[in-house]
Amino acid sequence: QLETLEQEEQERLELKPHAIERRTHMVSHQHGMTITKTLQEEESEPQCWSFSYGRAKTQGLLLEGASLLLLRVLACRQTVPPTLIFPTINTEGCLCTSRY
Repeated sequence: QLETLEQEEQERLELKPHAIERRTHMVSHQHGMTITKTLQEEESEPQCWSFSYGRAKTQGLLLEGASLLLLRVLACRQTVPPTLIFPTINTEGCLCTSRY
């Protein structure tokens, strides 16, 4: 039984004349998972948002790193079960569903 304990994502876009940096930090704890998103444009103060989800809602949660691993396993097996559905976190930090 695999579980994501912590994940960090960082993205930087260099668009002339502006640069945008986005960071997402996800950490699992005994009550569920907390996601912190940070957005910074140029030299302005960073904007931060935080989301928390309970353990029941994050049961079977599939984050980006685990999703890549699962896709490789499915490619090796050359099959995708028809009912392969997982909870996941979208780019805004909201809980949603991922179907393969």
